[in-house]
Amino acid sequence: EVQLVESGGGLVQAGGSLRLSCAASGFTFDDYAIGWFRQAPGKEREWVACISNSDDTRYYTDSVKGRFTISSDHAKKTVDLQMNSLKPEDTAVYYCGAERSPYPILEPLFMSYWGKGTLVTVSS
Repeated sequence: EVQLVESGGGLVQAGGSLRLSCAASGFTFDDYAIGWFRQAPGKEREWVACISNSDDTRYYTDSVKGRFTISSDHAKKTVDLQMNSLKPEDTAVYYCGAERSPYPILEPLFMSYWGKGTLVTVSS
């Protein structure tokens, strides 16, 4: 059974940092692209960052470039999202998504598996 479990969310002041972690199980980690997505109240889920575990190719949405870093640990089967210089507009529930693909996937609709999410709140 495919499972994705997010952790690391919380409340932080603007300018602060958080590190989210997605623990994956139930599938061959190296065969999957794993991404971080977020959904703010009243908005659609949007892509934040994605990594291809076949070659570590990484992509970031423009609004987080230079502030967020996605990384994966193949031994631990985790994908982390280091978030620095957080802004109030980063406030959202952050989800980990996975899809069997050698390429990063940037569209939530193409992700087959999801975690339950972790809430990030950035106060001004």
